[in-house]
Amino acid sequence: MKILVLGGSGFIGSHLVKNLLAKGHKVNTFDRTPNKSFANGVVQIQGDIMDRQRLGEVIKSHDRAINLVGRLGSTETIDSPFESLQVNTVGALNFFEVMKKLKKPGAAITMGAYSWPNTYSITKYAAERFGIMYNLYHETKIAIVRAMNVYGEGQHHKPIRKVVPNFVLPALKNEDLLIYGDGEQLIDVIYVKDAVEILARSLTDDHALYDTVIEAGTGKPITVNYLANLIIGLTKGKSKKKYVPMRKGEPLRSVTKANPQTLKPLGLSSKDFMPLKEGLNKTIAWYKKNLKDFV
Repeated sequence: MKILVLGGSGFIGSHLVKNLLAKGHKVNTFDRTPNKSFANGVVQIQGDIMDRQRLGEVIKSHDRAINLVGRLGSTETIDSPFESLQVNTVGALNFFEVMKKLKKPGAAITMGAYSWPNTYSITKYAAERFGIMYNLYHETKIAIVRAMNVYGEGQHHKPIRKVVPNFVLPALKNEDLLIYGDGEQLIDVIYVKDAVEILARSLTDDHALYDTVIEAGTGKPITVNYLANLIIGLTKGKSKKKYVPMRKGEPLRSVTKANPQTLKPLGLSSKDFMPLKEGLNKTIAWYKKNLKDFV
């Protein structure tokens, strides 16, 4: 198939492109600012999800498309809701409208912490519900995948703070690991290659999962404290945990947990996923190799 990955230059997007290429698909990306180097004839198409006409012109020449575009950040987007609403919700509506008009199958990513009181969670959850609505009443076939805490090689540590890189990098430098609240919040962490396998199957398989949400996670949440201790141990460093007040938009002792039963129609279960320690060791090795880029 010829597949278009919207947001293909991002962390998850770049891993998904490689996954789809390995499966023999022809893949192109669609980004405002393409910034990745791909082999295998990948064409990086410049465009904005807010430009519905341009989006339609590009998707028309592909068999399927997946929307990974998002304005990320919990605390980071609290004070800029309109920008997030435009990209995460209106942009998603543009994608759904184009897919409806062209009768193209596809997929879209949302986020696990959908109930949190921040702009990112609210706008992505609205997009998720719109996606289900389009499938129910406009006969679109767009799989909605709710991604949990995805980690792995190539993930940036800023400007949006993601938990694994912001633990690994300080641990490699023997610096304190900042923990918000008491660290007893539960998170469902999933290795990026497992997450993109779920996305790939949701996009290309004949699964009929269009009236429900597919949850990309292990279903085995851990505390932030456990993750911090594990990373300190795996890096063999001397870092300590430093507790600071909760960030805005992130609830104290929140629980983010996937339902792996939603993956059964894709032929997947949590038993197929990379064990946490193994995934973290691979991730730590990558950051150690590229540490000079994170000064």
